[in-house]
Amino acid sequence: MQKKIDEIEKSIDEAVKDVQSSKTLQEIKMRFLGKTGEISALMKNMRDIPPEERPSMGKILNALRQWTEEKFSALEQKLKEFELKRKYAEEKIDVTLPGKSTENGAYHPNTLIKNELISVFSGMGFEVFEGPEIENDYYNFTALNTPSDHPARDMQDTFYLSNDLLLRTQTSAGQIRVMENKKPPIKILSPGKVYRSDDDATHSPMFSQMEGLVVDKGITLCDLKGMLDEFARKIFGDNVKTRLRPSYFPFTEPSVEVDVSCFECGGKGCRLCKGTGWIEVLGAGMVNRHVLAGCGVDPDIYSGFAFGMGIERIAMLKYGINNMKLLFEGDVRFLKQFKG
Repeated sequence: MQKKIDEIEKSIDEAVKDVQSSKTLQEIKMRFLGKTGEISALMKNMRDIPPEERPSMGKILNALRQWTEEKFSALEQKLKEFELKRKYAEEKIDVTLPGKSTENGAYHPNTLIKNELISVFSGMGFEVFEGPEIENDYYNFTALNTPSDHPARDMQDTFYLSNDLLLRTQTSAGQIRVMENKKPPIKILSPGKVYRSDDDATHSPMFSQMEGLVVDKGITLCDLKGMLDEFARKIFGDNVKTRLRPSYFPFTEPSVEVDVSCFECGGKGCRLCKGTGWIEVLGAGMVNRHVLAGCGVDPDIYSGFAFGMGIERIAMLKYGINNMKLLFEGDVRFLKQFKG
C-alpha cells in the first residue's frame, strides 16, 4: 500500500509540473480526487485490509488526501493570479492612442418623407393602416370599381401570383378593408410598397405609396382642397398653393389631378416645373358611390374623399433627385447627403 501511495505522490508531482491553465489543473485534480480517482479508489480498498491495520492505514491515506488537496489548492491560486495578469495584459488599453470615431448613419430619403407625411396627416387626425402586400383581385380591382377589361388588370401591368392573387398595385386596397370593418367616421392613412410592371428613370417595378381616405357625413371636394392646401404648405413651404385638374380614376368621381405651385421658382417657370409654374404631385377625388355601397356604407348618408401619392415622387421633388434608381441602389455617397 505504501508503495502505491508513493507512486501516486510521484504521479501528482509529474502531472502538475507544466500545468498552464485552471481547466487542465481541474482535470488532473479529478483524476486523483474525483469519485473514481486514484486516491478515492485506495480508500474504497480499505475494506480489504485486516481490521487491526485499518486505523494506521486510514491515517496514511487521509494524510495523502490532505497533502493532495493542499497542493492543488495552492496551484489553483497561483494559476488564477497568473491568468488574471494575462487577461489584464491582453485587455490593456493605451489611453494615449487617438479615439476611434463612430460615424452616424442617416435615414433613407423615402423614410424621411414617409415619416414627415405621417406626422403631417396625423396632426390632422388620420390613423395609420397598413394592409397586406399580397392582395386578391377583389380588393385590388373589383371593390375599387375597376372594370374587368381595364388595362390595369393586364398581365403586362400587374404581377400576378395566381388567377386571383397578385402583388398589390395600389394601397387603396387597404381602404376597402377598413370600410368593410369600420363604420364612419373614417380617417385613415395607408402607406406601403406597391408593385407595377414599369421601369425607367421616374418609375420602378416596386415603389411606395401613401394613400388617404376620409368618410363621414357632409364631406365635399372643398374639404379635400383644404386638406391638400395644408399638406402642400407643410411639405413644400408656406407659400405653395394647390390646384385641381379634372381627371379619371375608377374609384373616385369626380376625380382630380393635384398640382402644387413650383416651390423652386415660385410659379414663374423653371426647369423643374418645365416652365409651367406647376408640378403634379398626386391624384385624388370623391369616393365613388359604387365603392361606398360595395363596402356597406350608405352613399345617401355618407360621402368621402381619397387621395394617393408616390413617396418616391415626393422625395425626388423635395430633394432634387433626378433619377428614381438612386433611391434603390444603396449608394452610401448618395445617402450621406441626407444626414441631419
